[in-house]
Amino acid sequence: MEETLAQLRAAAEPTRLRLLALCARGALCVTDLCAALGQSQPRLSRHLKLLVEAGLLERMPEGSNVYFSLAARADLARAILARLPEDDPLLAADRRLAARLSAERVRAASEAFRNAGSDWDEMRALGLPAAEIEAALLAGLPDRIGRLLDIGAGTGQLLELVAERCDSALGVDASRDMLALARGRLAERGLAPRCAVRQADMYRLPFPDEGFDAVTLQMVLHYAEDPAAALAEAARVLSPEGVLLVVDLAAHGRADLMERHAHRWPGFDDAQLAGWLGEAGCALSPPVEIPGPLNVRLWSAHRATAVQPA
Repeated sequence: MEETLAQLRAAAEPTRLRLLALCARGALCVTDLCAALGQSQPRLSRHLKLLVEAGLLERMPEGSNVYFSLAARADLARAILARLPEDDPLLAADRRLAARLSAERVRAASEAFRNAGSDWDEMRALGLPAAEIEAALLAGLPDRIGRLLDIGAGTGQLLELVAERCDSALGVDASRDMLALARGRLAERGLAPRCAVRQADMYRLPFPDEGFDAVTLQMVLHYAEDPAAALAEAARVLSPEGVLLVVDLAAHGRADLMERHAHRWPGFDDAQLAGWLGEAGCALSPPVEIPGPLNVRLWSAHRATAVQPA
């Protein structure tokens, strides 16, 4: 009862109710929330602190900024927000301004990529058969997924692809520019907050053990300094009945490609993946190959079942 009363007290204030309504539509940073509500950061920070302490909002640091989203266990807040009229003038104005600020952030991130000469769509840059790879990935996932984690989410394309199958899908990436693009993509397609992104280190995921029913790493592992450690961390957050999917380049001898795209590994062979996944407590299923200018492999793994002694 105390937790319910604390949440009711936290939500029962006009500014905090506006904050909940905005964050329920997708993660927003403090700067955007201040601009949307027209309030100072010190004042808004106090409101945000109360909402976090009550368990209504989740605080997600990202570089020098902090993002806030509705907490997973904030069912009471969702029930309250469902009673608010969609055409409320103040809430509608908040939504419009927040959407504009988010769009401006996405444009700035896109411009940063263009100015740096970066091509963040690696499958296109390498001439890989994107449609065939996506079809193989979908075939490797269950028809229905509770919680999915995409490690190295980039611009959120995979999250969009699997959204209809998931109760919730979360992407993590180290790049703030990538995350800005992903947030804009998901909001534009009406997938937030069911699909969300946050900044995280793939070697130290900020999630409890066995928290996800599916974990994906698409075109990520060949950039990893330590693929074995990345796979071990992915396996740690995988539920006992979950599936771990790795999509990456098959072993190749293209030194020129590695130098041009700053790859750390020249693709992978099945023995490497089987060894690393075995060390992480997972068993590898027969891989799937997608032919192209560079062959791509899809490795699917599940938690290994220990053999009980007779």
